[in-house]
Amino acid sequence: MKNLRSYAILWATQSLSALGSGMTSYALVLWLYLSSGSALKTAMLSICSYAPYVLMSIFAGTLSDRLDKKKTMLVCDLIAALSTVAVLVLIKLNSLHPWHLYLINAVNGLMNTVQQPASEVAATLLTPKEYYQKTSGMRSFSQSLNSILTPIIATALFSLADIGVVIAVDLSTFGIAFLTLALFIKIPEVPSSDKQKESVLSASRAGLKWLKDNPLILKLILFLSCINLVASTYDAALPAMILSKANGGQTVLGIINTCVGIATLVGSVLVTFLPAPKNRVKAISAALFMSMSTENFMLALGKTPIIWCVGAVLGWIAIPYMNANMDVIFRAEIPTDMQGRVYSCRNTLQFFTIPIGFLLGGLLTDKVFEPLMTNNKSGFLTTLFGEGKGSGAAMLFFVIGIVGVMTCFVFSSLLNKHNWNENK
Repeated sequence: MKNLRSYAILWATQSLSALGSGMTSYALVLWLYLSSGSALKTAMLSICSYAPYVLMSIFAGTLSDRLDKKKTMLVCDLIAALSTVAVLVLIKLNSLHPWHLYLINAVNGLMNTVQQPASEVAATLLTPKEYYQKTSGMRSFSQSLNSILTPIIATALFSLADIGVVIAVDLSTFGIAFLTLALFIKIPEVPSSDKQKESVLSASRAGLKWLKDNPLILKLILFLSCINLVASTYDAALPAMILSKANGGQTVLGIINTCVGIATLVGSVLVTFLPAPKNRVKAISAALFMSMSTENFMLALGKTPIIWCVGAVLGWIAIPYMNANMDVIFRAEIPTDMQGRVYSCRNTLQFFTIPIGFLLGGLLTDKVFEPLMTNNKSGFLTTLFGEGKGSGAAMLFFVIGIVGVMTCFVFSSLLNKHNWNENK
């Protein structure tokens, strides 16, 4: 831990801030769906967050490579916090409307676009190479713990108090993380190079060219891009199904999300202590196949919260293992002075499907599958997916489960052509 002291402090405080931010996002989803009853309007929250992130990420890495990492993180976090303050003020004035949230989420997404590659490089600079897998496990651990605590705390505060209290807690955690980074963390500077004097367009092209010249990394990114399409469609449909089902509701949705957190927490602990696999590429494919072949089908065909929770565990327990192996390959392959621009190109290519998935999830739930099941005359479909509101979202889960499994088969065959040696 002596070698990881600065990283550990940064990780702990940023994780605490992420917990507060996650609670606010979760509470806003509950607020908007319960007030509108629309999966599409709720999905627009995530669409507005990811759209600027995807559109601008390819250029943000160039800025990140040139700017001071610590100052970049502080400024972006501060602007995001001010946007959260704006939500709190609108709530107190009883003037909060969905379009306010869409605009504020777009601002937050833009800040995350610049902050994320800076924090990725900062993590690399603070971490000795031999600790890459362990620190990846630490990040997965904190993300998993937050996944457990977010729905529990956010639902409790939302139900017993109001959304304003949730936001106040979020701002408190931000203050702790901001002051810690500003006063106690020193992030080493990347040695200057001629690459940092390139124009924004030239540097972005350099990141894309690097990916083109490294087909394994590019294929892994495109694999995750297709998986993200499925996962974001799932995210858009989950509240619509669980909050609408007779045996669902806010508490059940919170329990399912808590099970997701517990599963990823267990997976993160295992990653931290497991030895490196013989073939990291095959480990990634196997983990994603396990996820895609279980949870979506159990949500679609299951009739009780217990089945849904088991599906959540099976769907997420292997994800930290996948992330850790992906992280090791990326950090080992991408030169440090190129990481900002390559990570930004990765963000655009890997995450552009997320807003598309949320839009598809909302549209397909509201306009296709829910009306289809409402007008359903087939006892077979009712037997499979239930009846009433929420049954259409269940049918959508079955469809995306098939798409997810097929995606894993296709990319597994493509990736089997590559042998990656981390000791080369």
